[in-house]
Amino acid sequence: MADSKVKDMGLAEFGRKELTLAEHEMPGLMAARKEFGPSQPFKGMNINGSLHMTIQTGVLIETLAALGAKVRWCSCNIFSTQDHAAAGIAKAGTATVFAWKGETLPEYWWCTEQMMTVPGADGCDQLVDDGGDATLLIHKGKEFEEKFAKDGSLPDPASTTNAEFKCVLQLLKDSIQADKTKYSRMAAKCKGVSEETTTGVHRLREMAAKGELLFPAINVNDCVTKSKFDNVYGCRHSLPDSIMRATDVMIGGKRALVAGYGDVGKGCAFAMRGAGARVLITEIDPICALQACMEGFQVVTLEEVVGEVDIFTSATGNFKIVTLEHMKKMKNNAIVCNIGHFDNEIAMEDLEQCPGVKVENIKPQVDRFVFPDGHGVIVLASGRLVNLGCATGHPSFVMSCSFTNQVLAQLDILENCTKAKKYKNDVYLLPKKLDEKVAALHLPSLGASMTKLSKEQADYIGVPVEGPFKPDTYRY
Repeated sequence: MADSKVKDMGLAEFGRKELTLAEHEMPGLMAARKEFGPSQPFKGMNINGSLHMTIQTGVLIETLAALGAKVRWCSCNIFSTQDHAAAGIAKAGTATVFAWKGETLPEYWWCTEQMMTVPGADGCDQLVDDGGDATLLIHKGKEFEEKFAKDGSLPDPASTTNAEFKCVLQLLKDSIQADKTKYSRMAAKCKGVSEETTTGVHRLREMAAKGELLFPAINVNDCVTKSKFDNVYGCRHSLPDSIMRATDVMIGGKRALVAGYGDVGKGCAFAMRGAGARVLITEIDPICALQACMEGFQVVTLEEVVGEVDIFTSATGNFKIVTLEHMKKMKNNAIVCNIGHFDNEIAMEDLEQCPGVKVENIKPQVDRFVFPDGHGVIVLASGRLVNLGCATGHPSFVMSCSFTNQVLAQLDILENCTKAKKYKNDVYLLPKKLDEKVAALHLPSLGASMTKLSKEQADYIGVPVEGPFKPDTYRY
């Protein structure tokens, strides 16, 4: 608690009450505590995390601590912290927390650096990441430290126009002048990372392909009980929640466009249709587009319908999806939000710097940008993840699936990276047997009764009686 920096420690009691409620809705994490807690597998280890500091994440943090870990944590998004959750965890002393809702970019990267800096040690033993920012900081830190050792050059914040990367370069410039090998030691100390989301996994695969990845990584995102649950069912719940909290708009009867029909887009499209919207889809992938058509959605290009749509939601994992030119052509008070890639699916920088455009802040994370012709667009969470910026993220039950995978991934790193050196510096998936275990842990609380295969039936389809029940090629 002493080192933590949160918005208001007075919110701790509220946070604790909600943490206790969430535990009931997170059976996977509670089962992990029961199964692994007595043996204290993480005893004496530092596990650090960069992942939305919500109530649900608080239950993950306390599970890692219950398994013996010393934990340091920050949020992976400037808007995604729930301040009562941060206070509840910090006050209990379960973890050292650096997070508050509404951080500036320099504050965000300061929090990331504080989380990564372990007093009395070179760094963490294992890392939990969401979006890859903590992993990026270690890799860029080591890269610039080596460059400094070679030719004495320091990172130059003026070398980029990207506001976020400027912060990274400034942070590393200051760091190298204070400690020339901080991140190199950190990289050597860290035995592995478990990555939560699509963006981070994409970064990790790129680094692995180039031979630049400094430690093994577990791809939690593509566990079936993450991607098909968090991404589909979590977004199905939290997208309409965030739009309604932010705007109080009636979704029924509106025309809603969802850009991207992957797992996240599927959840969003069904949620909007369920709320009564007429839903349009944009897609680049003919298979996903065909799936959308078969579910009764119309597949269009954004340019075809930009002047008719009431609510735009980007869910692609790409960038430059909703451009300034698109927003110039939108109808008055069209709502624009993002639930896909972290912060650049919507061209916010172009919008904010556009001559003649005025911004009216309606309330935190809700802004109306007014163009010279008088029409305005309502942008939610500054183009960042709307479900975390304008609501509370995914509900506890679905996050229990994701975070049980995180605990199993951390145990896997311990077994195959820390104790044994089985993994190379590459990206790995958890075995299907563990994915099925995560699902099984959540079924009793839903009142499900499972059918058992006979030995004869199992032999007939070529699987073990106790699973795994599907080949790795099965798509679910």
